[in-house]
Amino acid sequence: MHIDNKETYLVLTPTESSTRDFYNTLTKEITSLKENHILIDFSDKFNIEASEILLFLDIANEKRENGTSFVLIITGVNIDDVPDEINVVPTMIEALDTLEMDAIERDLMDF
Repeated sequence: MHIDNKETYLVLTPTESSTRDFYNTLTKEITSLKENHILIDFSDKFNIEASEILLFLDIANEKRENGTSFVLIITGVNIDDVPDEINVVPTMIEALDTLEMDAIERDLMDF
C-alpha cells in the first residue's frame, strides 16, 4: 500500500495483488490512520466487483463515527449496487468534492 500524505487527507493506492490482500493490509494499519480523511484510489489497480466493496463497509462506518471521511475511487462499478454508507466515486475530482461535502455536513451537524 502506497500512502500519499496531502495537506488535509491521505490517498492510499493499493500495491497488493488483490482487493482482499489490500483490505487485510489496510485493517492492520487503520488504527494509525484513525484521525485522517482517507481516499483509496483503485482506479488504476483492480477490476473491483461491487461485492468486494462490501469489505470496506465496517471501515467506512467507523470513519464516519469518528468524524472523518472515507472515499473509494473506483471506475466501472454500478453505484446502485453499493450501500449508501460507502462513498464510491469514479474520479479523484469527485472524491475531493465528496470530502468537501462531508466537511460541510459535519459542520451543519455541529449547530
